[in-house]
Amino acid sequence: MAKEKTVYVCSECGGSSPKWLGKCPACGAWNTLIEQASAAPAAAGGQNRYGAMPFASLAGATELTVLSEIEARDVARTPTGLEELDRVLGGGIVSGGVTLIGGDPGIGKSTLLLQATDALQNAGQLALYVTGEESGAQVALRARRLGLERSQVQVMAEIQLEKILATLDAQRPAIAVIDSIQTVYSDQLSSAPGSVAQVRECAAHLTRFAKASGTAVVLVGHVTKEGALAGPRVLEHMVDTVLYFEGDTHSSFRLVRAIKNRFGAVNEIGVFAMTEKGLRGVTNPSAIFLSQHPEPVPGSVVMVTLEGTRPMLVEIQALVDDGGPSPRRLSVGLERDRLAMLLAVLHRHAGVACMDQDVFVNAVGGVRIGEPAADLAVLLAITSSLRGKALPKGFVAFGEVGLAGEVRPAPRGQERLKEAAKLGFSVAVVPKANMPKKGSREFEGLTVHGVERIEQALDVVRGLD
Repeated sequence: MAKEKTVYVCSECGGSSPKWLGKCPACGAWNTLIEQASAAPAAAGGQNRYGAMPFASLAGATELTVLSEIEARDVARTPTGLEELDRVLGGGIVSGGVTLIGGDPGIGKSTLLLQATDALQNAGQLALYVTGEESGAQVALRARRLGLERSQVQVMAEIQLEKILATLDAQRPAIAVIDSIQTVYSDQLSSAPGSVAQVRECAAHLTRFAKASGTAVVLVGHVTKEGALAGPRVLEHMVDTVLYFEGDTHSSFRLVRAIKNRFGAVNEIGVFAMTEKGLRGVTNPSAIFLSQHPEPVPGSVVMVTLEGTRPMLVEIQALVDDGGPSPRRLSVGLERDRLAMLLAVLHRHAGVACMDQDVFVNAVGGVRIGEPAADLAVLLAITSSLRGKALPKGFVAFGEVGLAGEVRPAPRGQERLKEAAKLGFSVAVVPKANMPKKGSREFEGLTVHGVERIEQALDVVRGLD
């Protein structure tokens, strides 16, 4: 097959060049020319009055359909056999769906997908594992370490796109894993595997095949030093689902988070524990995010966060210490800028000053909390560490704090309280709008204090000493 002609297009201005240049000749930007397949020449024909090709000569008109007349059905899902992965995917894999999963090297992406494909193969679904970074023997060794000696998953060690597509078309598997998309290349482009042009074109061809054939395709992607998926940003827009594999390689726990999902809810989270036999789902993730202190310690507050549809209890720890000329503000698992804002609110509206103190805040277990409902727990943990007095045993708090010192309600507060009551917590400080209804028996054993301002929350805590 003859190679298609390529052109180098500037990602800033869209200008083109027949060869690669360090500087765009159109706008002057450096290192912005990206190789692309050149467009086919337009067919000969007449021109309209504007001197351009008439639209009718380029393509025929498409019949339109009224939105209300389109028949919409719920997509059928096939469980992967891993309950936590199914939770993140929205119930299982979807026929013709394309999933992109990224994570740090060695965090367990290949292990998780090998377990999922083996479970699908055992359930009668044909599974194909395409490996571009390892040989077939290396994949087999991993399978044996995971206890999958009798696995019937089809393995293909190949990085050429055309051969992969030909095999997929001949086998028509229910699921195909491409590990990884950065290693695949097409003969139609002269650039090296892993380049922006190769990644985009290979992903586009695999996506088109998935939609046309009904095969569920899973693409494994590398990540940058900042933790974002490597390659063109458009890659995330091309696929149906984007999953991130998070966690510390020194810890046995891993988190799989859905950033985008056209077939389910986003920000769902699956919790796994890395064992000698691979990844195992954690049914009660709150247990791993709570420290087991024999007695309450200063600077420790438990909050209830929401990860998708799942309420989880997470321990927030704060340490306030004497600082130097330039006090430090450091947060792990929480937004640092929000920490500085909360310290200003604490000083202005509650009279608690930390201007000459180092303040460190940490979310236990390596979990990342992005919702503002952690504000109240962070402030109470800071004041507890500053006073050197621990909060009572079984204490939990959540709520958003505004710049005016008000405590705003958190979404789905009743579910958060129900989770805290289920795990045996006895005292809760929450926004007044999240107070349970009178006569509710779902929170028996849990005393709930509703507050409207941060000063009231501190008064309630002092009264519990």
